[in-house]
Amino acid sequence: MKKTSKSILILVNLCLLLILCFINSNYIIKNIIDCSMLFLTKLFPVSFLFYIISSLIISYGIIDIISFITSTNSSKLYLLIISMISGFPSGAKNAKELYDNKYLSLEEANEGLIFTHFPNPLFIVGTVGSILGSKLAIKILISIFSSNIILFFIYRKTTNNIKNSINNKYFSLELSKAINNSFQIMIIVYGTSLFFYIISSIITKYIFLNSYLYVFICGIFDLTKGI
Repeated sequence: MKKTSKSILILVNLCLLLILCFINSNYIIKNIIDCSMLFLTKLFPVSFLFYIISSLIISYGIIDIISFITSTNSSKLYLLIISMISGFPSGAKNAKELYDNKYLSLEEANEGLIFTHFPNPLFIVGTVGSILGSKLAIKILISIFSSNIILFFIYRKTTNNIKNSINNKYFSLELSKAINNSFQIMIIVYGTSLFFYIISSIITKYIFLNSYLYVFICGIFDLTKGI
């Protein structure tokens, strides 16, 4: 019964959203263009290349090299560092790739999701810094890094997993796989951000509209009282 009620509620809200999109078609189109431009100029350039490179260096055994130097399994350390550089959702992407390549167990991959909630540093310093100021942006970045590093030390323990074989890997094939996987992730990020951006835009519009209407009604009421 609860699941049915939840489904009905979601369906009603989606139908309402669809109606509001039809009513405010020009407004919605403008917001879609704004969100798309923000994605293409701010988020996509600083994330897509990092995703491709991180996939390739995992495929070619970077974990084996780091583990050989440190004499320990460094899968989670690599996951932390690459997530700090790339920003989310690279943490989930790289945890999945490390699990697929048998560097992490399923439990360890899930633990890795706990300490990899990093925004892209270039996005925080550049975009957020231009809005809130560079000093505040750096403080935000430091606080995020600090909290995730603390969580990393709590969940840093890893087991000795099967080493990834890098024999007979063709670079062109690995590159095409990395591009395809990275592009799919960026499409998901774009679609998700666009969906919630449209919802927030509609809510904001009607909140402001109701606020203006409320002020107008209060003004009329005050005038009638004076008469």
